[in-house]
Order: sequence, then structure tokens, then C-alpha cells
Amino acid sequence: MAIQAHLVELERKHKILESELHEALLHLSTDDLQITELKRRKLMVKDEIERLKHSADETVH
Repeated sequence: MAIQAHLVELERKHKILESELHEALLHLSTDDLQITELKRRKLMVKDEIERLKHSADETVH
């Protein structure tokens, strides 16, 4: 179940990034570049989650 453990870790990271992004958006002093970087990292984690879920589905079938 290494894939499952990796998925759990990625989902945890995604939630942390979502929280960081939310906090950054609340503060008007936050740099646009920082917000863009948080969004990029969050999307990369989401894409990795989707890839792992897809590959896990393929191994089951």
C-alpha cells in the first residue's frame, strides 16, 4: 500500500497549501509572485494525486 500512503501524504500537502494560499489572499501585503507560486505548487500536488489515483485504478483492473 505504498501508493495509498503516498496519496495520503500528497492530500495532506494539498490541504496545507490550500490553507497557506487562503491566508496569503487574506493579506493584501502578500506579493503576487508568492500567490502564483502557491497556486502552482498546489496544482502540481493535485496533478500528482490524480496521476496516482489513475495508476492505482489501472493496477486494480
